[in-house]
Amino acid sequence: MSAEAAMSDRPVAAPNRLLMSGNEAVAQAVWEAGVRVAAAYPGTPATEMLECVATYPDIYAEWSVNEKVSLEVAFGAAMAGSRSFCAMKHVGMNVASDALMTMTLTGVAAGLVIAIADDVGLSSSQNEQDSRFWGRFAHLPILEPADSQEAHDFTLAAFELSERFETPVILRLTTRICHVKGLVAIGERSERPVNGFHKDVGRWVMVPSAAGRRLPLMFDRERRLRAEAEVSPLNVVEPGSDRRVGFITSGPAYMHVRESFPDAPVYKLGLSFPLPFDGLRKFAEQCDQLVVVEEVEPLIETELKAQGMTLAGKDILPQSGELSPQVLKPAIARLLGEPLPETARATPMQVFPRPPTMCVACPHLGVYYTLSQLRNVTISGDIGCYTLGFGQPWNALDACISMGASMGMALGLDKGRSPAEQNQKIVAVIGDSTFLHMGMQGLLDIVYNRGNVTVLLLDNRAVGMTGGQDNPGNGRDIHGNEAPRVNFATLVKALGVREERVHVLDAYELPVLLRTLRDETKIPEPSVIITSQPCVLIKDYQPRKPYMVADDKCTGCGNCVDVGCPAIHVTRRDRVKKASGREVDLAFVRIESAACTGCGLCLKPCAPDAIVHVDTLAIPIKVVRKSAEPVRPS
Repeated sequence: MSAEAAMSDRPVAAPNRLLMSGNEAVAQAVWEAGVRVAAAYPGTPATEMLECVATYPDIYAEWSVNEKVSLEVAFGAAMAGSRSFCAMKHVGMNVASDALMTMTLTGVAAGLVIAIADDVGLSSSQNEQDSRFWGRFAHLPILEPADSQEAHDFTLAAFELSERFETPVILRLTTRICHVKGLVAIGERSERPVNGFHKDVGRWVMVPSAAGRRLPLMFDRERRLRAEAEVSPLNVVEPGSDRRVGFITSGPAYMHVRESFPDAPVYKLGLSFPLPFDGLRKFAEQCDQLVVVEEVEPLIETELKAQGMTLAGKDILPQSGELSPQVLKPAIARLLGEPLPETARATPMQVFPRPPTMCVACPHLGVYYTLSQLRNVTISGDIGCYTLGFGQPWNALDACISMGASMGMALGLDKGRSPAEQNQKIVAVIGDSTFLHMGMQGLLDIVYNRGNVTVLLLDNRAVGMTGGQDNPGNGRDIHGNEAPRVNFATLVKALGVREERVHVLDAYELPVLLRTLRDETKIPEPSVIITSQPCVLIKDYQPRKPYMVADDKCTGCGNCVDVGCPAIHVTRRDRVKKASGREVDLAFVRIESAACTGCGLCLKPCAPDAIVHVDTLAIPIKVVRKSAEPVRPS
């Protein structure tokens, strides 16, 4: 069955047209496609795909401990003859690629779609990599939807393509597709037979001899997929009356092109790899000049130039970020020698800067306040909310590159230290979910190689940065049901950390935390300090009585400001000269009591004890008035 037939099977005239984000539309299509198993690890902008999938009946859905495991779970289900789905953000495929590069040789027995969400523009990521490379690297087809309706339709087409060619299919999304909403026509679920797992060691056991026999099959599949691309209804030529410039584009970049140049001819690639070279050459003949608009790497541009085609691309367009109309219009005007549009000459509106910060009462606040009090310390950080510890007012994080890397970097900092740094303390900071994702191996390496590293394991019982999802550290599964809960103290001891070097502390008890950190960093062996308090945004957190500042007691010492809680506001600054002649900056503050949750972190640094509980009678009470009932005469 062709992709066109698969898409036409969907009841386009279904009574339901819903406003959906791309993530929601993909989830709906996953359910409609008859998928039985779905797995993912949370990561913006991909997170909501599995969250939505988990709400549909008939699908087993799980948060896996990392992306590699999630892809292996989905692949196992596809081997067993069940349609399966896996989702991750772009950096997640770096973790999962070990499995990907072999399953391209085995192929699949039932449909397997891998949704990879690229963070074009770096809204919440440490890099801006282009996941279309994985199609080239692994010889897998790539589908690129341009809006929510296509996210739905292309997901259905991806499952059909996967089964017809017995291959995993990559559905490449971007932040704009994942999060922008549009009307989507939806259909009903199509149940699929499950054929079961058929043993075939020549296919499923990838020893070198078996892999060598599968390589020609992979290359033949790619040749057949290239022929498919030439006729696929997912690749569309849109004629235009203004043939001075024709555009080749895919994904959300197509929307920007169409908005910017409504009269230009466009070759819209839905099946963007393998490329339909013959069709693209024929399209080029219709245009005076050709421009490839792609986010973000020049993949299509490079491949078409290698085919001998003359075109423009990254020589006139930026190599990073979204290619919005504000970017495209001036670039094409310069190409054509035309005056720049008015919007390009206008000065962009300046937005008031708002530095990122942690939440009120975040248990990480006290950790970084305490770290900022230490001297002669190098702090290796990791990916999570706690990455914000690098900023003001803490300045207490020195390195961060990828999930789990804090462990290995800390060991390297220890083993590679210079003679002048022999007394330097090495601290690694990692969150609970990140530790389970990729940090355990690093800690084992520290122990095995006798590293002099103190590890701060921040247990806030959630994958906090991506929205508070559950993980094996909080005892709940994706549906909120009770599940086995990891005991971190027992786990790190099992990895070889001596019992005397393992401490479980309350993240709000700053004096205990400071004393423990000072003691453990003096001991030349691995130690782990586990700070335990739930994320303030999950149901496990229990707010306490809020605080306020007694104005008559506040001396302006500003110590509470150094905690970094956004509920503390500086109301007045002053500079005074002490009797010693030294000038001191003062910061008088107030606490936004309506936001305060009573964690007490600001109490410990307050020298004059000016922070007190809010009088119960002073707490604002919200009165909800109901419609009055008619008064009846007595």
